[in-house]
Amino acid sequence: MKRGQVWQIFAILALAAACLWVIYPPFDIKDKDGKVIKEGKIKLGLDLQGGMHLLLKVDTSKLPASSKADAADRAIEVLRNRIDQFGVREPAIQRQGTDEIVVQLPGVTDRERAIAIIGQTAMLEFKLVADDPDKLKQAISGNVPDGYELKYSEDNEPVLLEKQAVLTGESISNALIHFDTNKFNEPGVGLEFNSEGAKKFARITGENVGRRLAIILDGKVQSAPRINEPIPSGQASITGRFTIEQAKDLSTVLRVGALPAPMSIEEERTVGPLLGQDSINKGVKATLIGITFVVVFMAVYYLLSGLISDIALILNFLIILGSMSILPYLFPGVSATLTLPGIAGIALSLGMAIDANVLINERIREELNLGRSLRMAVDHGYNRAFSAILDSHVTNLIAAVLLFQFGTGPIRGFAVTLIIGVVSSLFTAIVVTRTVLEFLMNKGWVKSLPMLHLFRNTKIDFIRSRFIFFSISMILIVVGLFTFFSKGERAYGIDFAGGELQEYMFKTQPPMDEVRKALDELKLGNAQIQQFKENPRVVLIRTAIDKNKLITDKLKQKFPDQEIQILKTEHVGPVAGQQLRAKAIYAIIGSLIGILIYIAFRFKDFNFALAGVIGIFHDVLLTLGVMAMAKIPIDLLSVTALLTIAGYSISDTIVVYDRVRENRPLNRKLSLYELINLSVNQTLSRTVLTTGVTLLTVLAIYAWGGEVLSNFSFALLVGFFLGVYSTVYITSPLVLAFQPRKKVIGK
Repeated sequence: MKRGQVWQIFAILALAAACLWVIYPPFDIKDKDGKVIKEGKIKLGLDLQGGMHLLLKVDTSKLPASSKADAADRAIEVLRNRIDQFGVREPAIQRQGTDEIVVQLPGVTDRERAIAIIGQTAMLEFKLVADDPDKLKQAISGNVPDGYELKYSEDNEPVLLEKQAVLTGESISNALIHFDTNKFNEPGVGLEFNSEGAKKFARITGENVGRRLAIILDGKVQSAPRINEPIPSGQASITGRFTIEQAKDLSTVLRVGALPAPMSIEEERTVGPLLGQDSINKGVKATLIGITFVVVFMAVYYLLSGLISDIALILNFLIILGSMSILPYLFPGVSATLTLPGIAGIALSLGMAIDANVLINERIREELNLGRSLRMAVDHGYNRAFSAILDSHVTNLIAAVLLFQFGTGPIRGFAVTLIIGVVSSLFTAIVVTRTVLEFLMNKGWVKSLPMLHLFRNTKIDFIRSRFIFFSISMILIVVGLFTFFSKGERAYGIDFAGGELQEYMFKTQPPMDEVRKALDELKLGNAQIQQFKENPRVVLIRTAIDKNKLITDKLKQKFPDQEIQILKTEHVGPVAGQQLRAKAIYAIIGSLIGILIYIAFRFKDFNFALAGVIGIFHDVLLTLGVMAMAKIPIDLLSVTALLTIAGYSISDTIVVYDRVRENRPLNRKLSLYELINLSVNQTLSRTVLTTGVTLLTVLAIYAWGGEVLSNFSFALLVGFFLGVYSTVYITSPLVLAFQPRKKVIGK
């Protein structure tokens, strides 16, 4: 045995050990009280650990031109200070574009309080109240005197204020919660001015004894006490109908400063801890079951070669988790957060990793059938499978990179795991399995590689029926697209159409007629109410506008004994929905262009690339139509599925194209028709097996991944099945349509 091979085996074992070391513990280890004893190495996304994702838009329309440029940056600093006071662990705040800010708050599920703290402008002003009753009457009648403005207090008392503020929140040095002993210990906020502010406040109160001084927060009169005497202490207070928590939060936002401009919430996603833990359990279960399916199949079908492939599969799994653990330390700007779609991405990438091993094993089988020795068959099998493996992995990488570029939130988590999975599967399939197999052969422990066989030398004329299948596909696409577009905005989920979605869990299964009756009282319009088949205690409510608090309060009032819990809240504004839809279109178009360029370059024939891209369109459009007919809305996860289908569809096609490229110089007398037919028959077993093995993991996600991933996995099931169909009956025959009728490849 070569000495270098010993080092290769040692390096593989060292890599596996290193991955195990950097992974442990993968998740937080907690004591019985829920306190974290040891932090996990893998960072969980908000959809798994619970928390909030907010996309905020800074309204700079009323700011002077000189202040607009850095308004978002100043807002970020204020938000960071507020959130630090809020005590959020590992928050993420970053600028997006010119006037948008993305805020992620892990573990925060008190939606109302978080939004109040983050979204409150906290513009504090002190304004003198006009003491002329005639001017007040004039203002109430609709004729507000110049230099004044009419406001109403919390008690609906009209208050005429001088427009010019005599003092602002910029003069505050501190703000603390305090209790008014004169009002039954009612909570309020005590203000302390800085030295300059204290001087101004003393002068203002000294010059206006007997007048009222209104305290205005974000345009609302909080109180308007009378100045009985000069106040030289530099202290004041804000009173109102505050709870202790509201007073505490108000003191926080006043203490860290006001936002430079108002902000609106364009997109919000809140996941409760209960749903997060449930998602982890179901996602991990689906992944383990999917891996088990694949491991058992490979061991049974390919025997020893399958066991070696399983070793590579397990190492691939460790590399993915290890990379996610260490990537943020190597590249601080890159987030390797594990999301629920990310778990699906791991399961999917493992299924795709096996594809490479299927290609290699099938190639080795062919070489053995030609009478070559085991060592030569292994050598030729790996060499001849390499081009198809490389091409299929690169095309999937193109789709994954574009998904990361245009995706958002959890979708990026899917893209990250898919990118890592594609790269690691290329390494484990080409390097690891070959090293292990050659090690066993050199030791003399392996002298043959028996395998089961699915198809034996088929000679089916697939091309002859091409026009029939072209017609069938065209009809199905037209029907599917008609169904999709006839739905209008109803064809899209919250992500693209905008609106709000709430998911509630009841203690027991609620009567849906009573739920609908309760919501009808709120006059929500076209509200959609859905009860999950998997768990009938869970009710999903979708509305066109933000009515979260009204709906929650109404349900708790109607069902006081149900202990209703909010599992998830999603809110997407119309502008954000349009932007997300545009990004999705860019991702799909970009991936198709990238794949087209790569295939044309690799096969030196634009006709092959064009046929391949048309095949992708075929699979994506048919899947879209099936989803529309199945009443599955198109959202970000759906786009993720469609892009995955695009990458996987071209992978099947590449297997055939690669065989055509190989057969071309060996069969120069064959027409293009005959050459394609020969290649499709030779690769039929590979085409069916590669997709079939991946479908095992997708089936596991569909069956055990939970409601969140059911639509995603359904789309993949449809798309992968169509990928096999289109490779055999659509994409391969399409090459004929772009060539002269009797042209022979190679001449």
